Amino acid sequence: MKRKKTTPITIKDLAKELNLSPSTISRALADHPKISQATKKLVSERAEQSGFRLNAIASSFRSKKTKSIGIIVPRIDIDFHSRVISGIEDCAYKSGYHVIIFQSKDSYKMEKEIIQNLQNMMVEGMIICLAMETKNFDHLKKLIKTKLPVVFYDRTPETFDTNKITINDFESAFNATEHLIKIGCKNIVHIAGNQSTGIFRARLEGYKAALKSYHLPLRDDHIFVTHSLSYQEGLTCAEKILELNPLPDGVFCANDYTAASMVKVLNKRKINVPEQVAIVGFSDYPIAQIIEPSLTTINDRAVQMGEAAAKMLIQHIQDQDFDIIDHQVITLKTELIVRESSTRKA
Repeated sequence: MKRKKTTPITIKDLAKELNLSPSTISRALADHPKISQATKKLVSERAEQSGFRLNAIASSFRSKKTKSIGIIVPRIDIDFHSRVISGIEDCAYKSGYHVIIFQSKDSYKMEKEIIQNLQNMMVEGMIICLAMETKNFDHLKKLIKTKLPVVFYDRTPETFDTNKITINDFESAFNATEHLIKIGCKNIVHIAGNQSTGIFRARLEGYKAALKSYHLPLRDDHIFVTHSLSYQEGLTCAEKILELNPLPDGVFCANDYTAASMVKVLNKRKINVPEQVAIVGFSDYPIAQIIEPSLTTINDRAVQMGEAAAKMLIQHIQDQDFDIIDHQVITLKTELIVRESSTRKA
């Protein structure tokens, strides 16, 4: 026996039953301020009893508001980006927005496709950290011309002005290197990130500036450039560093993964950290506190960066008078966290 299909209840059905207009029903369900609390309660309770559900997609098309934000990160498995997403979500949800997360996997092609997909999904704004491969910014300029609010964080476009949330990578790297110098290191090596990316170039320049400021020699064979600052690349760099003569007494790494690699190799070779070689990382990943000795590092304010990006974006979405050319740039202050890997005996 064929089961009879149940016809879904509509706004018109509710309006007829409650002797209200369809527009009043719609506004009550949308929590419109001009509808009384009594009417909202009446409509809400009857809608719940009848199993009515507001069609969010149709409502979005009518209002042109989806209350959604698109996020594009290079890789979710990098702790920094996970913490940024956490900050974005906390701020967005408090303001009534939900987030849609994509990862570009550092691919320029994927980044372009994701931006198009998010536009098709009618997001009200985007928060983007650029892929490692992104060197051409035409797709981003085109996106901004659509007047859609966009905020970039960490890896940001360098050739045009836009909304940005960053840290001062140069100053942070200078402070990290200076810390090694102040505890007595005179022969300091740097494990650097991909030099096609601005933040890693800035960290290398900060390292160089600190050596110059303290009149220490800068040697080309003391700079080890990696592709993605992976743990495995850190192991490779560590083995090469141990071949240097004399052995360096300090290592500044552009992230904590490579710094942890350095600690592991030195421990294996029975080289004391920090008495023989002191180490400083960057980003304060969870591994920094787990590894022994614990890792001195830079707190890069990832959660705060996410919160600031979401706050800026939502402000621009909600501000009717916002002009896309009035871009904002926020630079967050970092902190050097001193732990065992650079705490030498007096």
